[in-house]
Order: sequence, then structure tokens, then C-alpha cells
Amino acid sequence: MRVSRVQAAENRETVINVASRLFRERGFDGIGLKDLMEAAGLTQGAFYKQFASKDDLAMQASRRAMESATLRWSAATAAKSEDPLGAVIAFYLSMDHRGEKMDGCPIVALGSDAARQGSDVKASFEAGIKEHLEILGRFIAEANGEESDKKAMAILSTMVGALTLSRVVNDPDLAQAFLDAATEQVREAAGV
Repeated sequence: MRVSRVQAAENRETVINVASRLFRERGFDGIGLKDLMEAAGLTQGAFYKQFASKDDLAMQASRRAMESATLRWSAATAAKSEDPLGAVIAFYLSMDHRGEKMDGCPIVALGSDAARQGSDVKASFEAGIKEHLEILGRFIAEANGEESDKKAMAILSTMVGALTLSRVVNDPDLAQAFLDAATEQVREAAGV
């Protein structure tokens, strides 16, 4: 049965969204096309009508994951507009975020995998990372009027590292200690 262009576009978006979540949970090589398409409610044959390759999908899904992460930062800051950096810190460096394998930070979930992917996947991550740095830089400048590029890099690195470490340990107290230590360091670095 032939699908309309509108339905094909909707199917493509569904596959990108599902892949974005499943790649974060299982890694780029942790799920095959058959299972991925099944999770999207489509057949494997439909994949090649929508994407040139799994690498093409990985690039699209990475872009979507980074966009999703930026939207979550925006939602956190909208809920606490008087302290946007504090809102991002509270959301990002939390045990709840630590537990979000499918919807959590794509840098943490896929960073080491992305480093082994092609330049298109890396470009998707790079664009998202630059956007995160821009947001953090803006928050720092608003808080204390300083030039903020290096501080934003240090803060993002600390946050990503702490969340990563908190996810790789079994002990929830140690995981919380990583998140708490990073929260303290990030606030100090930002001057808030």
C-alpha cells in the first residue's frame, strides 16, 4: 500500500524521534534497524525509503536529541526565570536526570559513541554543544557581567562529566555526591 507524502513525512519524523530515544538508551550500535523500525511501528523496508543509511539516521537522530536537550533547558529556565542558570543546574545535575536513559542528555548518553561516528554525527553534536555553550555564556554574563566563553566550557564539561560519572556507579550515594560536588563547583565557577 502506497503512503501519501504527508504520511511519509510523519513516518520519517516518528523514526527520527524513536531513534533519538533508543540510541540514547542503547547506543548507536545497540539496536538494529529491524528493532528500531518495529519500535516506530513501521517495517524495515520503509527505512530505505526514508533514509540513505543507518549513519544518515544517526545524524538526524543526534540532531533531534540535541534539540530536545536544548528544549529541556528552555523549559527548566522558563519555570524559574529569575535564576535560569540555577534552574538548569538543578534539572541537569539531579538524580531524576541521571535516571533518564532515553530522554536524558545525549552528550552523556552518546558522547563516546559519537566520537567514533562520521563527521555528520559529530557535526550534529557540535552544533548542539555550541548552543549549550551559548546559553550558559548568556546566563553567566547576565549573572555577573563577565566574558563567559571559557567559564561556559568549564561548566558544561563539569556538568557532563558529573552526570556521566553518576551514571556509571552503582552506589546511589556516590552518584549523588558527584552531582552535589559538581553543583557546588558550577555555582562557584559561574559566580552565583
